[in-house]
Parts: sequence; C-alpha cells; structure tokens
Amino acid sequence: MAMLSTKASHDSHGQDSSYFIGWQEYEKNPYHPTRNPTGIIQMGLAENELSFDQLEKWLANNPDALGLRRNGESVFRELALFQNYHGLPAFKKVLVELMAEIRGNKVKFDVNNLVLTAGATSANEILMFCLAELGDAFLVPTPYYPGFDRDLKWRTHVQIIPIHCWSSNGFRITAAAMEEAMERAEKLNLRVKGVLITNPSNPLGTTMSRNELNLVVDFAKAKGIHIVSDEIYSATVYETPKFRTIMDDSLKKSSIWDRIHVVYSLSKDLGLPGFRVGMIYSNNPKVVAAATKMSSFGLVSSQTQYLLSQMLGDEKFRRNYMEETKRRIRKRKGLLESGLQKAGIRCLKGNAGLFCWVDMRHLLKSGSFEQEMELWKRILSQVGINVSPGSACHCSEPGWFRMCFANMSEHTLTLAMRRLKAFVRPKPAVVKRRPSLTKWVL
Repeated sequence: MAMLSTKASHDSHGQDSSYFIGWQEYEKNPYHPTRNPTGIIQMGLAENELSFDQLEKWLANNPDALGLRRNGESVFRELALFQNYHGLPAFKKVLVELMAEIRGNKVKFDVNNLVLTAGATSANEILMFCLAELGDAFLVPTPYYPGFDRDLKWRTHVQIIPIHCWSSNGFRITAAAMEEAMERAEKLNLRVKGVLITNPSNPLGTTMSRNELNLVVDFAKAKGIHIVSDEIYSATVYETPKFRTIMDDSLKKSSIWDRIHVVYSLSKDLGLPGFRVGMIYSNNPKVVAAATKMSSFGLVSSQTQYLLSQMLGDEKFRRNYMEETKRRIRKRKGLLESGLQKAGIRCLKGNAGLFCWVDMRHLLKSGSFEQEMELWKRILSQVGINVSPGSACHCSEPGWFRMCFANMSEHTLTLAMRRLKAFVRPKPAVVKRRPSLTKWVL
C-alpha cells in the first residue's frame, strides 16, 4: 500500500454515497418486464430516453452522416487522423447556434470562447482547475447534484461550502444564505473563489428566477469572485417561467463579465450521455486558453463531432426535436405526478429537468436524516425502486427524494407508481369469517 497514491489507497471519490450505492444495488438486480419483473426499477438516473425515435429517424434519413461520408464521398481517413483539441469548426459553429436558440437568441455566443470537453463532468472539473486550487472553495446552493462531490473536489482538492436553502421558500437562494456560507468558509480558513449554480436545478427541477440570478451576480461582484453556471438542462424547460441564463448581454460592460463561465453538454437535452460531449463557455481569454490545453486529457472524438455537426446543423430537425422533446417531458412528468398523488405524495412544483423533487417527510417516523436513510433502504429493498435520498444531495431538510422519470418506458413508470402506492397505502387485510351457527344450520 505504501507504493500507492493516497487517491488509490483511500476512498475519497464519494463512491460510498447512497446516490452511488443505489446504482450498485440496481445493477445487481435490474428490472426487466419479462426476464426480471420483480427487479429494481432505476429512478436514480437522470437520462433522457423519450426521443430516441426522433434521432433514429434522422439517422435513417441521413445515412451519409452515420456512414462518415460527405456528398457520398468517405471522410473516414480525414476523421481517423488526429484532430487538434480546439474541435472541428463546423461542430463548434452549430453548438453556439444551438445554445443561442435555447436562450431565445437573446444571447450571442462566440465560437472562440467555446472549449469542448468529454462531458459536463470534465467541464466542471477543468473549470475548478482553472479557477481554484488547494485551500480554495466554491459555494454551492443545496440541494445539489451528488456527483459534484466527485467532479469538483476529488482531483482538484477544491472544497464545497453549501449555501443552505430551505423548503419554506421553495429552496430559493437568498442573500443571507450566501453571506452565511461565506462566513463559514472564512472560519475554516478557506478562500472562496466562486459560486457554482445549476440552472435549471438538479435535483429541484426548477429554473432560477431573475431575482435569484441578480442576487448571485451582485454577491459575486461585491466579493470579487467567479460564477460557474451549469446549464446542462436548459432545453428541458417545459413550462413557464422560461429559462434565463446567467450569460446576460446586459452584463457585458460589467466587471463580472470575464468571471462568468457556463457549462453545457448534449447528455440531457439531446439524450446522448454516451457520446461524451460537454463544453465550457467563458468570456475570459486566459480561462479559455488554459481549459483548451486541459481538454487534451478528455477529447471528443472527431467521428462524434462530425456526426453531430451534421445532425444539429439540420436547423429544421433541431428545432422540431427540441419542441417535441419538451412536450414529451411535460407529459411524462404529469404521469409521475399523477402516480405520486394517488399514493398521497406531493412534489415541489417544477418546470424543467428529467426528475421530480419528492416530499416524503410525512413518511418519516421522526424528522431525522437517519429516518430518511431507513426509508430509502426500505424503498430500495422492499418496493424495488432506486431513488436518490435528499441527504445524498446535501439537502438541509430530511425527507426529500429525487425521482427520475425519463429513463424508462411509460409502462415501467406506471409499475413503479403502483409499487410505491402499495407500499405507502397498503390494502387492509381481508379477514375471512366463518358463517354463523344459525346460517350453518339453515
């Protein structure tokens, strides 16, 4: 063991979180409608499988893209050779067009400010390497995506200081909560380098209000720190209010402009997490230069870039896909909410994302995180559903859970809701009584 690094010999990755443990239990006993109908249903994975048919139809109608051809001529050799880590120009061009469309074309994006990465995981870590180092911290509103404990901290040694948000105001960020987090960081002798927000929020499934965004911007201005906005769910906004990005052109002349950085990917909006396409957009030339160099450790393959540049370059398909996907997400979310309601369970009112922030506080015997974990274990083992407990998301209140709904069929979701209802509202046992003596004699 003495010959190994501390990362290899100590479990600091965060894999022991209930978020990851639930995945492991699912993989041991995954539900299948015919092969394993009593298996665990995975509702802890925020993947979008609702629109694969649209993607497959486009591929069938455009065989040249999938066959790596241009006007009938093979481009295989061209793509097989090493491409520099700046990315294919055609691909970066359609990405900035897509990002602008999602934001109602109210924001202009420059391809020179875009850095391609192998997914949003890599993008967030690279930004931490660019903006902070040992002894530095980022403030992150709670509840937040459990993977941040790995993505932001594991290799960078940057610390996370929670900005505690509460259900009393719908888990909205407040100026007081940010100040309190800053004070805690100072007591720990940590230098705060920035605030990291997720908008739309994972796990809340809500978009940030203009007031919240203004509070974050004003706070970052006053403290002279950075803002990182993870906006990987920006095209999943299916109800009002509409999505507002942190990258507001009105801030261009402000001192904060070169301290605003956006993370995006095609994993959620396009439903292609396996393609590993992420990106950083920054107004800071030094950050762009450093992030571009770091991206060489996790490049997006040329073949992937070529295929997606053809697909996303089809403007009609791109717009129709996004609109139809929103419609399907809205419908599927309604199915989940209906099932929860029948089980007597409420969830936070959301307007975005691939999940619901579910309130099960009434099912806890006492308001403690220990009881939350006991409830989670019962739902996992007895009900056969893997959900993410709020404590894995660093929620400040016990009893909240994240449930994903877009990574399964409608039939599977309906079954999950039936299982949950049977657990929460079990049918009373029917006691069979022997007929009375009089009736027996008669």
